[in-house]
Amino acid sequence: MQKCAILIMALLLTACGYHLRGTFSLPAELKKVYLQGGSAPLRDQFNKTLEASAGQLVDSAEQAAVTVKVFDADIKQRGISLNAGGRSNEFELHYHLEYELRDATKKVLLPREPLDIRREYFNDQQDIIAKDNEEGVIRNEMYQQAVKNILNRMRAVLEAQPK
Repeated sequence: MQKCAILIMALLLTACGYHLRGTFSLPAELKKVYLQGGSAPLRDQFNKTLEASAGQLVDSAEQAAVTVKVFDADIKQRGISLNAGGRSNEFELHYHLEYELRDATKKVLLPREPLDIRREYFNDQQDIIAKDNEEGVIRNEMYQQAVKNILNRMRAVLEAQPK
């Protein structure tokens, strides 16, 4: 009886479109992606996202259906407000990168395109260690957002291609 209930719940969850957070349904053209350039955290995030979506970040452009070439990736931090002592209370992180998409034949699918992500966070001078951890979490979320944006753009470009 308990096994039947578990089976029914599993079937209901898959029927309603339930999927794990961070996963994408990738078309066949996006199952193997090569990332040229980019930082180690961006590469790690690409790898995690693709693996969660039954895809793979491959080691060479020859193995890939799509190549993402990253140019000028940079995260900058700036203070946007000061406390009475002249220290920054609030920071803005700005992640900028430019990327280009190519297919397996090296044909440009999407010419060089910018991607900008901004996040703000409050800097409590009383709890410096926790704020360093918070900045790390925010940076990781920015990398996740960049990967999602690039994958969504890839999917849109591939769907627009004539078959």
